[in-house]
Amino acid sequence: MAAFVAVVVYLVLLQTPNLFAAKDEEWKSATATYSKETDGSIVTEGACGYGDLHKISYGKYSAGLSSMLFNRGSTCGACYELRCVDHILWCLQGSPTVVLTATDFCPPNYGLSSDYGGWCNFPKEHFEMSEAAFAEISEKKADIVPVQYRRTRCDRSGGLRFTVSGNSRFFQVLITNVGMDGELVAVKVKGSRTGWIPMARNWGQNWQSNVNLHGQPLSFEVTSSSGRTLTSYSVAPANWQFGQTFEGKQF
Repeated sequence: MAAFVAVVVYLVLLQTPNLFAAKDEEWKSATATYSKETDGSIVTEGACGYGDLHKISYGKYSAGLSSMLFNRGSTCGACYELRCVDHILWCLQGSPTVVLTATDFCPPNYGLSSDYGGWCNFPKEHFEMSEAAFAEISEKKADIVPVQYRRTRCDRSGGLRFTVSGNSRFFQVLITNVGMDGELVAVKVKGSRTGWIPMARNWGQNWQSNVNLHGQPLSFEVTSSSGRTLTSYSVAPANWQFGQTFEGKQF
């Protein structure tokens, strides 16, 4: 009987989406620099399409990722834990860590050596941080530091946020404040007069569909990178307008 139960448990785990994907991964090696801003924070719109990073609560804990990590935008919203290592002059004592959200792309610069200036050249793994976040793990006098990183859970306050935009023939939604995995791999939308409509990734975490949903309450179904699916029914009322943001459930 015990053997039968063990087999059943094994089969259930085998057929269940990766329940443990959002747990901390093993540490990997990379490098990090910082982008100097007037307030020590990254605030400009990046390649993930989030806009003002303070308004969506990512703020100084945002990062631009090199091509190897950015993966053409599919990792937008993912969270990484970083610590400075192996540099007695630049790393802060005790190797404190900082958790960052992927919000931008750090483009390569093949006019410079990958060892000096071309930090984001393929296939390097590199993080471009805000000055304020960089100062939590390293002396700011450093121009580049060796780091270790790992994927980690995204801890968010409140539910997923859906910001709608477009026109009568084009519907787009930007999804932010995603917890757990942080990144989404599939999105569906449903009006009160439609079935579930799959949306295509436009760029970053902007998802689109050529459909007119005006005058209908909106529901969203999202799937995270570890296979979890979350449905938020009637997130937006029937009189929603483009440019508005609505809050749904959280993973």
